[in-house]
Amino acid sequence: MSVIYDRVALIGLGLIASSMALAMKRGGLAGEIVGTARSKETRNAALEIGFCDRVTETAREAVKGADLVVLCVPVGAMGVVAKEIGPHLKAGATVSDVGSVKAAVIEAVAPHLPDDVHFVPGHPLAGTEHSGPHSGFAELFDNRWCLLVPVPGSKPDAVAKLRALWEGIGAHVDEMDPEHHDLVLAVTSHTPHLIAYTMVGVADDLRRVTDGEVIKYSAAGFRDFTRIAASDPTMWRDVFLTNKDATLEILGRFTEELFALQRAIRTGDGDHLHDYFTRTRAIRRGIIEAGQDTAAPDFGRGGGTRK
Repeated sequence: MSVIYDRVALIGLGLIASSMALAMKRGGLAGEIVGTARSKETRNAALEIGFCDRVTETAREAVKGADLVVLCVPVGAMGVVAKEIGPHLKAGATVSDVGSVKAAVIEAVAPHLPDDVHFVPGHPLAGTEHSGPHSGFAELFDNRWCLLVPVPGSKPDAVAKLRALWEGIGAHVDEMDPEHHDLVLAVTSHTPHLIAYTMVGVADDLRRVTDGEVIKYSAAGFRDFTRIAASDPTMWRDVFLTNKDATLEILGRFTEELFALQRAIRTGDGDHLHDYFTRTRAIRRGIIEAGQDTAAPDFGRGGGTRK
């Protein structure tokens, strides 16, 4: 592959940014990768690991001369970062992000970007429960999806160039409008995370009563809940606060379904339970057939868990 962007600036150097950098280096897609993070410890780690060619103390320094700037900070911080970097962006540069929410990010970031800069929000649907610069690996995005959410006025060539980068990184790419993206992610990611946090919280209360038996005798289902609930608390706090409407809508639907299952259990309606579980089992098969997971029973136990 050939270089797509001469200089890429990564703002925030956690799991996604470090994995992007390693994948870009693997494919020779960037001439230079510049990074920055608020924490000196994180900046030093990025240099030691070597996934950035250069690390700066501030975001405004990092974006100077960059052809692509990717905001890899929690969604609640993106507006502040955009305000800082706006005056220092190169004319013709593309600004993107990796946030799990799109409508709120567009509202927070767009007003701070100059007219001569292309804004193409994005969201790679890949991650693990680990965070920080040491957690990245080049294969994170292989065969995963990255959703691009062009804003009104996004230039087709800027979108196409960013698509080429993500495809070079190993991802499949699709485009969505922001409201639809946020609803889809409320179903596939945000609400499941909230349910996992809740289930683990309930079990923690029970563990106090049962003297550690919840942890000692955890079955695979609960272990998977704890893996999801171990995700970055700052990131997920911001996700729920910025995707409030869609998450509450799906939570309402979830509550209705839960009440129906409670009723079926209470009344001994085995047919309803069997039909429901058959339908949900088919969704799991579809995910495996689409190559987005494997049927191997020990998947996720080897340290490279993705969700």
